[in-house]
Formats: sequence, C-alpha cells, structure tokens
Amino acid sequence: MEPTPEQSPHHAYPDHWEADVVLRDGGTARIRPITTDDAERLVSFYEQVSDESKYYRFFAPYPRLSDRDVHRFTHHDYVDRVGLAVTIGGEFIGTVRYDRIDDRGRPASAPADEAEVAFLVQDAHQGRGVASALLEHIAAVARERGIRRFAAEVLPANNKMIKVFRDGGYTQRRSFEDGSVHLTLDLEPTEKSLAVQRGREQRAEARSVQRLLAPGSVAVIGTGRTPGGVGRTVLRNLLAAGYTGRTYAVNRAFDEGLATLDGVPAHRSLGEIDEQVDLAVIAVPAHRVPEAVADCGEHGVQGLVVLSAGYAERGAEGRELQRELVRQARSYGMRIIGPNAFGIINTAETVRLNASLAPESPARGRIGLFTQSGAIGIALLSGLHRRGAGLSSFISAGNRADVSGNDFLQYSFEDPDTDVALLYLESLGNPRKFTRLARRTAAVKPVVVVKGARHSGTNPPGHAVPVSRIPDTTVSALMRQAGVIRVDTVTEMVDAGLLLAGQPLPAGPRVAILGNSESLGLLTYDACLAEGLRPRPPVDLTTAASPQDFRDALAEALADGTCDAVIVTAIPWVGENGEAETGDGQVLAEALTKAVAGGSAKPVAVVHVEIGGLAEALAAASSTAAPRPRTAASRTVSPEAGADRAAATAPEATNDRAGTTTPATAAARTGPTAPGTATATAALGTPASGTPASGTPADATADPDTPSRPGRIPAYPAAERAVRALAEAVKYAQWRRQAAVPGKIPEFLDDTIDEAGAAALIEAQLATAPDPRGRPLSHDEARELLGRYGIDVRPTLPAPDPEAAVAAAARLGYPVALKTTAPHLRHRADLGGVRLDVADEEALRRAYGELTDLLGKPAELLPVVQAMAPRGVDTVVRASIDAAAGAILSFGLAGAPSELLGDTAHRLVPATDRDAAELIRSIRAAPVLFGWRGSAPVDTAALEELLLRLSRLVDDHPEVVSVALEPVVVAPQGLTVLGASVRLAPPPARSDVGPRRLPNY
Repeated sequence: MEPTPEQSPHHAYPDHWEADVVLRDGGTARIRPITTDDAERLVSFYEQVSDESKYYRFFAPYPRLSDRDVHRFTHHDYVDRVGLAVTIGGEFIGTVRYDRIDDRGRPASAPADEAEVAFLVQDAHQGRGVASALLEHIAAVARERGIRRFAAEVLPANNKMIKVFRDGGYTQRRSFEDGSVHLTLDLEPTEKSLAVQRGREQRAEARSVQRLLAPGSVAVIGTGRTPGGVGRTVLRNLLAAGYTGRTYAVNRAFDEGLATLDGVPAHRSLGEIDEQVDLAVIAVPAHRVPEAVADCGEHGVQGLVVLSAGYAERGAEGRELQRELVRQARSYGMRIIGPNAFGIINTAETVRLNASLAPESPARGRIGLFTQSGAIGIALLSGLHRRGAGLSSFISAGNRADVSGNDFLQYSFEDPDTDVALLYLESLGNPRKFTRLARRTAAVKPVVVVKGARHSGTNPPGHAVPVSRIPDTTVSALMRQAGVIRVDTVTEMVDAGLLLAGQPLPAGPRVAILGNSESLGLLTYDACLAEGLRPRPPVDLTTAASPQDFRDALAEALADGTCDAVIVTAIPWVGENGEAETGDGQVLAEALTKAVAGGSAKPVAVVHVEIGGLAEALAAASSTAAPRPRTAASRTVSPEAGADRAAATAPEATNDRAGTTTPATAAARTGPTAPGTATATAALGTPASGTPASGTPADATADPDTPSRPGRIPAYPAAERAVRALAEAVKYAQWRRQAAVPGKIPEFLDDTIDEAGAAALIEAQLATAPDPRGRPLSHDEARELLGRYGIDVRPTLPAPDPEAAVAAAARLGYPVALKTTAPHLRHRADLGGVRLDVADEEALRRAYGELTDLLGKPAELLPVVQAMAPRGVDTVVRASIDAAAGAILSFGLAGAPSELLGDTAHRLVPATDRDAAELIRSIRAAPVLFGWRGSAPVDTAALEELLLRLSRLVDDHPEVVSVALEPVVVAPQGLTVLGASVRLAPPPARSDVGPRRLPNY
C-alpha cells in the first residue's frame, strides 16, 4: 500500500515494516503502516470498539473520531509519528501509534529518543495476542528510528493493557501520577524479552498447526459427483478413517436437489452450511482456487489444505499464482498446507483425521512425520505401515508455501502424542530458526531429518529466501550441533524412528549381541565397530536354540551392567526333527517381549533373516506385554527446553486455549534427562522422548514406582541397518546428556575485549568503503581489529628488496621466516615460497636470492619477513557469515587435511566453551593435537580460547563477514597466529531476530 503525496516526501512508505504474524489462537493477521488511504477503515474500526475500550484509550467518553482525529491518526512521517494497524480481511482489528516527545513530553524530533505509545484493539479480538504482536513490531520500528524508550499512560482499571506492557520482557519503570499509571519501557531487547517473544511464537505457531490437524469440521471443496478424482478420494478416506468431526462435500456443480453424497451433507458453497467449518480441503483446478479461498475466508474457515497443482512447480506464472494464494489466504487469517500437497493425517482417537490421498490411514503411534514431497510421503507411510509402526500425525506440505518444517517442529515440541519427529526436507528456509527450534525440540524428543537437494542449493518452488552457500557437510555438522539426527535416506529415517519411538535411550556405546547364528552375530559385531560402538563378543545360542533360550539369554544381557544395549540376531531355528522352522515369528516375538518386560531399561533391536511375521508380531506383542519395571529416577528439565520458561511464566504466555500444552509444561513433562545417569529418561524404560509409549499422561512418569509398558521392539532385515539406527541413538543420547548442562562463555573474555574500540574501527573502515560489498582489511588493519579481542597476530614487515629484508630481520630479531604473500603463492609452502629458521643476515640474503631466482621478481612475490614462532601443529581457524545459516566458526589442520580431505569442523556462533572443545576434537585428524605417535600434545586450551575470542568478535560485530587465521601454530605451550585476513561489509539482514513474522511474499 503506497502513500499519497500528502505524506512526507522525505520518508517513503516503509514496506519492510509489513508483516504477516500468527496470533495466539493460531490465526494469522497482517501488520502494516497506516496511510492516508485508511481513513474509512479507521472510522469503521473505531465504531466497532466498545465504549469501555474507547474510555481506556482516551481517558474520557469518546464515542466517535472527529475529522481532525482521523487526519492525525492517518497522516504520519514514519519517523517521529508512526501508526501501525493489524488487519484481517483488509479491515482493522487493532492499531498502535507512537509520537516522539522530548523530556517534557512535548512533540519533538531526533535526537529526542523517547516516544509516547498508545494501543487500541477491537473487543472481539482482545485475548488473541494482537496488542503483544503490535508491541513487538512498534518497538522494532522505534529502534530503527532512534527511539530508545516508550512512555505510556494507562488507567489503573485497564488491566489488560498493563499486562501487555508488563509481560513484554522489556526493562520498565512504573509510577502512579494524576490518577493514571505511568509506564516507561526501555526498548533495548533483553534476554527476557527475547524469551517472551520466542515463547509466544512457539505457542502461536504450534496452535496454528494444531488447528489444522484437529479441526471440528472439514469441508472437501471439489468433491466429484462420481466416484474417483482427488476430492472424492479425500472424502472417502475421511469417512473410512472414522473422522470424529462433521464432514461436508462442496462443489458448485452439484445439482440443487442433491442433499447428501456418500452419506455426508452436500452443498454448492460454504455459504449454504449453517455451522462453522474449521478446515477446508481444496481439490479444484488452480484457476478456481482463488474463488474457493475467498469463499472460505468470508465464512470463517480457519485453515486450508490445498491439493491442487499448477503452481510454482510450473514456472514463473505458477510462482506468482502461489504467492497470490498465500497473500489471499493470510488476508483472511488462514494458514495453508500446500499447494500441491498430499494431505494431512491425525490418528488421535478423538480426531481420526485422514484428509489425504493415502488410501489407508496409518495405525495410531508415537511418530510425527513431515515431508515436503508427496512421493516421499507415500513411501514413508508405506514403509512404516509395512513394519507395523504407527503415526501420531502426518503432514505432506507439497510446495510448502506457508506451513513449513519449522511450524511442524513447533507443534511436535509440545504434542503429547508425539515421541519422535521425522522430517524430509528439501530446504531449511530459515536455517537459523530451524536450528534454534530443532535444538529445543531435540532436548525433549528426537528429531530425525533427511535432507534432499543436498547439493543443488534449491529452495521450495516459489520461495524467495536466501540460498545457503555452505557445503552439505557443514549443514550436517550444524544439525548435529543442534541435536538433530541427520540421516541420508528415508529408509535410515524409518529405521532410526522405529528404534527411538519404541525403545529407551542407551546409556552408552556398549552393545551385547546374541543369537542363533554365529555368522550373523559376527556381521553385527563388525557393523558395530564400523559405527564406533563397543560390541561385546557375540553370544552364539546355536541353531538349536528355542524361543525360551532367546528369552533367557536376552534377560541375562539386560541384567548385565556391562552393556548398554542389546541386538538379537535370529534365523529360523531347528526343531526336534532337525528341520528348520521358518514360520511362527509370533512365538519368538512373545519370548523376546517377555524378556524385555522383565528386564532393565535398555534398547533392544532384532536382526532377523527369513522369519516370517516377526516384525508384525513384535509390534503386536508390544501392545499387550506386561509392564516393564521402572528404576527410581528423578526428572530434570533441559536448559534448552526451559529457555522459554521466562515467557511461560508471564500471565499472557500461560493463558492458552484449553487443551494446549505450554512449552514450560512440555519441558517439565518430557525431559530431557541424561540417559544412563540417576536422572535418565532412559532409566525409566520409556521411549526416547520420555513420554510413555502407552499414551498415558506424561505427568504419570513422575512416580518412579509406577510401571510403564515397553515400547515396540524394532526388527530389521539386515545387521547394518539395526546397528546404524542404534549408533544414531547412542550419539543422540550423548548429546542429550551434554545438553542437560549447557556450555558457557568464560567471563575472563570480558576483561580482555574492547568491544567499543572494535566498533569504532569497523565504522571508520566501512566509512571509507563506498562499495556495499565491503572491503578487505590490510594486514595492519586486521591486526589492530583482532587485537581489540585479544587475538595477537605476529607482525610481518615488507621486504621489497634484500636490504629491506635485512632491516626487517634486524628489527624483529633472528631467526626469521622469509615468505611470499602473492595470492597465487599464499599458504603454498610446497611451491617453495617459504624459507624458515633463517639464522643471520648472510642466510637471509641467500634465501632472498633463491626465492626470487625460483619464483620471480620481488614485485610479483611480495615477500615479507616474520619472526619465527615456536614449533607446533599448523591449524586454520575461520569464521564467515552465510546469508541463510548465519555466522559459522570452522576449524581444521592447515594444508591437505582440510583443503584436500575436507576434514573441517563447524559450529554456529556464538560458540560456548563446550562448542570450542568439541570443535577441535571432532575432526578426524584430532589425534595429531593430542600426542599422536608419541609427539608432544599441544596447548588445546589456548586453541579453545582463540576460538571463543573469534566467535565473540563476529557475534558482537556482524559487519565482520569473514575472518581467516592461517596458519595458527599451536605449540605445547601457547600458540602463534602467523597470518590473518579480515573482510568487512554491511551485515546481511537477519531473519531470526526482530519481531515475529511469517515469510513475506
């Protein structure tokens, strides 16, 4: 919406302030600046506000707005006077404005940094979080315009508005003056305000998905009059699944006399339906979708599943149709799954929703599944069904124009019916947010991800978001840092999901192997070693072993304190007549299940060859097995899961709709605990999330003496698959144990860092670089900047001729190094461009001559002289800003290990002390740092400190877009940074900070 000429010509309409937001109840709304075109909307909005709300706004009866009021509230300069509105269906439902004031409360301009703020929300929309969303956005606008404080006058009886200010998390002061409450808010974000904001974001986005998955009524728009077709198929599947809500068939081509179709009411439009429709499944051609969306919006539908194709997957024209679809749906407050979606499923007994093209609804289970691909969704549903596993929920998002994997994580985090979240993703969209959400969710339940399009760097069709340029190996490392279980194939995802959903987390890597085939046991043993596990020698029960022998051996292994997990291998056993008994997997399944039910809480997996029906029998036996004993344990809450607790304690944050779990409740209920410790979830015999597999209320697990049923025992047709799934569980359990005690940034760094001085240097350097791409710093400039953060770079002196080299060496002191700095020779000692341990002037002159004779003239080589550093291991430390993923810290050994073999480790910034320690230990060549083959271990503590200092630099100053310290020579005592390059540029826009907003189209 563009401004009219009446508005200030000096400040154009700030379209970057426009945002779609999810409100507390899961509906969407649009926030945008108010313009002079909004006069009629403002008057209409005001007429719908109650007299009481008007009184609270103006401190007096104020039945209508005067023309002068309307002019004042719609004319802004977008600097000193700003107004924002929240709209649904193009109409205002709430407004906020600020006016800059001086220290005496009079209208002012910059440099005055205080503004008076006032809100007004329609009574029908109060309680939806409208004012809270407006406060976040108007505060961000004010900070952008140089305003640091808000002042507000609120009547004491206006408790709702006082609560909005109080719960925002900002530093505030309150006083009572002249019959009103005077509030002053400092707008600088605080840890509490950020926690409040993210807590609200989580509840709102989770609620928006919950509304889609648990609607009270569903209308299928585009239901065919004859059997077959997409719409009629979805209607049939809804009915076959036993959907508990009301169902309607809608098609404008229905005959007027048609009352029912397949036993459900049939209508030509939503307007003919007398009751509220919560969810619409749209299965009409793309050119008719806008009409259907408008019909839904005008009749209060809450969400859409768009199965129709013909959008961004068809090219530029389709991309524009898709963006318009999202804009249209959001204008009515609706969220979209799709377009080109396969559908959604919710197996909860109270819902039983199959609004998808899947012909058979999966069994009820504890796995939540999200996929961007309909074909992959079909394969995953089939694979899980074939192996007897059930789902809690399923979303196939198609083109993922709106609802994304991030939304699914928000929902999965607090869904009590989901123990494991499986996601097939072809892009991360907002990697920073994904990493944050995944870390929090993984702290209470496993998150398993397969990422397609790993090497193409593509986005979902129709999306205009930054494309990450970092290699897939880096993406994988960052996922691991967040606790995500990253696997390569959908088969591996199902394998891991089955184990994690049905079995407790292992307390360590020690694995017992038992079975009736020596060869299969040895294959399993080798696979364990290959995956980094610690297997015990296999126990061979011989081919004559009976199911009772399996039960006894498994019970013994579970009782053995020297193992953390058990893999059972089985081939058809030999009966008394000497013939192989191929068949009844039921007998073996019952024996194994009874052993598990009576044993300690350790994960068990079965590898079987040609034992028909064993996987299905194990799944069935798990639902009827006797309770498994529990060991005494207490519950602990993960710091990640509790990060939003400050938000959850705010009255607004806990005032959610009944039946919706708050994050704090979810964290207290489900974890995470450290497997294998006194507080381990795994020690309780429950699935990996800590939520009982039986579906009982999770709070029941608070009693350590209450038994819980075991989860299903997963069965695998190959040893490698079972072992790989177990190895992922072991690594995830280790991450959970470590995440329970978060890392920290050492306080000593604060005493040796000059943040303000570095900021001044950066500002001065960028002021001399008109190029928006920024500029590289010279060696001396880089040394000065790094020195502000306690990173000492050994000086180098130019040596354009032998005499200059001799003078430089005399200044630095012998021995010295003579090396070239030409770009094509930098860090290429193998080409002969470096001479080390030059002991005196004669040797220096000789080395200089050899260098120029071999490689070229001094003007081409750009030689420098540098004092020698103590001997050690050459390493390289880097930090860079990726447009999508954010700031990344990297470490590796210099030369071939990192450049040729790609042996480099990565962590997101800011890095903690734990991140730094893990970073240097996670490369394959790490033993070189710790005394490999009798060499002296190097000073890894100094290396960790260097990593922390560099992390702090790029975190404090996003203008530092690239740093490379190479080489960093790490000696047994201390380290030396021999080379440094730094590049400055205006920082890229960040999508994970600032007020909440949905991706903009």
